[in-house]
Amino acid sequence: MEKATWLTFFLVAFFLRLINLNQSLWLDEGITSRVVTEYSFDKIISQFSPKDFHPPLYYLFLKLWTNFFGYSEISLRMPSVIFSLLTGYLIFQIGRRLKDYRTGLWAAGFFLFNPLIIYYSQEARMYSMVVFFLTAALFYFFKLVKNYGKKSFLNKEILLFNFFILLSFFTFYGSIFLIVSMILFFFYKKQTKNFFISSFILLTAFLMVFSLFWQQRLNSQQSLAVVLNWKNVLGRANIKNLLLIPVKFAVGRLDFYPKWFYYLVAGLWTSYIWFFVFLSALTQKRHDEKTLIYLLFFPLGLGTIVSFFTPLLQYFRFLYLAPILALILSLAIDIKIWRNFVLTGMIIFSLVYLIFPRFHREDWKSLAGQLSEEKNIYMIYPSADALRYYKKDLKIIDLREIKNLHDKEIIVIPYTAEIYGFDYQKILLEKKYFLKTKKIFRGVFYEIWAKTTP
Repeated sequence: MEKATWLTFFLVAFFLRLINLNQSLWLDEGITSRVVTEYSFDKIISQFSPKDFHPPLYYLFLKLWTNFFGYSEISLRMPSVIFSLLTGYLIFQIGRRLKDYRTGLWAAGFFLFNPLIIYYSQEARMYSMVVFFLTAALFYFFKLVKNYGKKSFLNKEILLFNFFILLSFFTFYGSIFLIVSMILFFFYKKQTKNFFISSFILLTAFLMVFSLFWQQRLNSQQSLAVVLNWKNVLGRANIKNLLLIPVKFAVGRLDFYPKWFYYLVAGLWTSYIWFFVFLSALTQKRHDEKTLIYLLFFPLGLGTIVSFFTPLLQYFRFLYLAPILALILSLAIDIKIWRNFVLTGMIIFSLVYLIFPRFHREDWKSLAGQLSEEKNIYMIYPSADALRYYKKDLKIIDLREIKNLHDKEIIVIPYTAEIYGFDYQKILLEKKYFLKTKKIFRGVFYEIWAKTTP
């Protein structure tokens, strides 16, 4: 019976992730596709990564994957599906060891059906991969904490813990906040051996990527200077971005009108979910709950502090905290009807996202189908990867070149123009163009501008 229940959870979670898995790629996924399509393994490291803002491990893995399975939307996203399911299994094992089978099963359910997790398990980016690596590190972290002093100096647990720490850091720099939190916990518990071994390995990892990291940092500073409103997108340290973290962890990427109704639904559901977290923090019935509360809030605190200097306070950059949230909920909610209510709510929010296309990603697929290869398309060129994925032969010209425009009629896709601080409308109006047509798709649109007849 127990095995059947476990398998049912994971089979349902898997099939949910297949719903609309072939929806349109959006901007960042378009970048992922371009990298694994156009760059060799060595050029991903030497040419692409210095211009990017992430370590190269995810792209290297996906390059290997797509060499076997192709470049369709489903193929690009399937690793994220698999990593999210494997993470659910690890959470099940952690919960089972912390308390019992049912705790592990509910924790896995609270993770696997979390609407935010389902969203990012369908995205061709590195977030599901790093969540898996950090959850694997968390699995061995608890083993190390419980068995300290009972094993040899270099035992299997400390080696595997640091192995997954390395993989996570080489996948996503933002993992450093949880890594540091776990290592500092060793120091707090006076586990000297674990603290010094892990600190040494983390320092070694940082030195290995320091040259790349420094080049990326310089490039990011240049980009922040050129792209005027990019800081707002990256995530400034402010109350709004901080509050969005618990909200999105509860309701996912949903956002709907009327706004008052969204605020009411999201606020009530978020309050209900996080009530159990704060109840656990206040009561702390178990030592493991204290540890999990620390591992949930301390990385957020570190990330918030760093965001005052480098903007990064966006909820998806802390996605690796979702397994910890799931474990806390499973330990804190001991009344079955409340557990069922939480899980049912998560499934409902997930199904709303999966079933209704209006909540899906930007529809570059449909937009591209409306464009002709014979006409010039003006848009911010660095933002054109998703469009190029669906139509490689389009004649795309950087929107910032319209200052030298002489065509009688042009097609403009103003995507990210506001982020770049480029007022294309003002320039076109000054050149005696008028807006003839505007065609809207989900999250994106194009405009046809025509020259005024003298």
